[in-house]
Amino acid sequence: MTSDSPTLLPETSGSGPATPRSLQEWFLKGWSCNPQGTAVRIGGSAWSYTELHELALLWAGNLVAGAEEPPRTVGVLATRSIEAYAGILAALYAGATAVPLNPGFPVDRTVRTIREAGLTTVITDQHGLPVLHRLAEDCPDLRFLAPYAEETAKVPLATVAVDRARALSAPASADPSDVAYILFTSGSTGRPKGVPITHANMDHFLVHNHARYGLGTQDVLSQTFDLTFDLVMFDLFMAWGAGATLVSVPAHAFVDLPGFIRREGLTFWFSVPSAIALVRRLGKLTPGSLPTLRWSLFCGEPLRARDAQDWQAAAPGAAVENLYGPTELTIACSTYRWSPDQPTEQFVNGIVPIGEVYDNLRYLLVEDGETQSVEGELCVAGGQAFPGYLDEEDNVDRFHEADGTDWYRTGDRVRKIPGLGLAYLGRVDHQVKIRGYRIDILEIEWHLGRHPAIEQVAVVLVENQGKSELAAYHTGGPVEAAEARALLASAVPEFMIPRHFWHEESLPLNPNGKIDRPRLTAMAHERFPMASASAGATSFPAGG
Repeated sequence: MTSDSPTLLPETSGSGPATPRSLQEWFLKGWSCNPQGTAVRIGGSAWSYTELHELALLWAGNLVAGAEEPPRTVGVLATRSIEAYAGILAALYAGATAVPLNPGFPVDRTVRTIREAGLTTVITDQHGLPVLHRLAEDCPDLRFLAPYAEETAKVPLATVAVDRARALSAPASADPSDVAYILFTSGSTGRPKGVPITHANMDHFLVHNHARYGLGTQDVLSQTFDLTFDLVMFDLFMAWGAGATLVSVPAHAFVDLPGFIRREGLTFWFSVPSAIALVRRLGKLTPGSLPTLRWSLFCGEPLRARDAQDWQAAAPGAAVENLYGPTELTIACSTYRWSPDQPTEQFVNGIVPIGEVYDNLRYLLVEDGETQSVEGELCVAGGQAFPGYLDEEDNVDRFHEADGTDWYRTGDRVRKIPGLGLAYLGRVDHQVKIRGYRIDILEIEWHLGRHPAIEQVAVVLVENQGKSELAAYHTGGPVEAAEARALLASAVPEFMIPRHFWHEESLPLNPNGKIDRPRLTAMAHERFPMASASAGATSFPAGG
């Protein structure tokens, strides 16, 4: 099959298209610029824009033809594979909402996601095959498209055959208000919250950022994020909207990341800040070691000034930026350009500011329901703000009403600093960042609290030898650490399982009668010389 040239929305003389583009139209825009150029490179394999487009048309056609009615949502159960990238595009081409799923997450969690998102079809790669039987048992109406897996033919699964005669001739259209993708963030009740992001939300984000970064067909972008991390959408559609090349970065590349970046010819790097410390510990972050980069972006957790400085020295030709934004505001909503000449004395706790909120958004600083001029919880409104959680109950207390507008409450406390924009001060609730993932420690506490011997539980984020870790305290009867970990492993991803477990007769309280979490953090630091030796490996006793 040979595809005709794409039909694109007309451009205005202004900063973007006449009407918001859908994500499939953003891909078509890149394809029209570079049809034979490389869209995706994974290891030694590469797919051109035309090949990826035709693969998505093929899978989308079979998703639609094999169903009683076109699927409204399509899950993509995959790692950073061609099934992942083409699968997301195929879901969009079918006119459906893409729902990324992680094969490594607990099956019960994936089943809940499937049910809440209303999935009827899942595209999977080899890494998803081991859990298909369980998913089929719990979700009997689910169909699976495993394009390159012969194993599915040997088991009783409802599979979608790939017939080239059923390929679509063109992608399905989408209304700007249609949901492009759904991601699930950690929730305080033990149930992750579904975050729907519309095509219009993404178009606002992409128009702003394509104008900012000026990417072209010559650019080569990194892809470091898991599919369930919203930053992956930046990777895909910033590259594809410009006709640039997207390069999947495998875990082993970090052993010699500068060498990988040079060999692949990367011009654009995007990752969580913790990648900087990893490369430095391996002795590879040396001055001038990243000469091909012209942009280096970091997001997902606080960026330390020392890390930004070392990365800038390694990539002297790159602009280094710190991005900030929750999933609900479509990937990122503010940015700060690092400058080696910028005095860091004004930085809060040695953390690079989150800078200025995008000029297509508005924000307020709020304290106790009142607008503040200098410091408070960051509340944002504008075209990137999501329409609300899948479950309306999750919207309670997540919006601040002012001036006739519903402002999304980020839950992050910030401070205005002249010349720097906004400085990040921390969470106003109990959400934290671990390895770039935004999680709610109340969810961890909720799951641990299900153990019959545990009466009270508190989890805090601590720094140990330059790494962010979780430490859990509980009252009640002693519980073996292995047992606590097993309880959590059946319900949450590995990065949400605390590294340290301690039993206490009682938990310290502050003057307001609430659990004194700063004191718990200090207690953890006092115990680290002993805890580091045992790593809490065998028990959940006091001081263990």
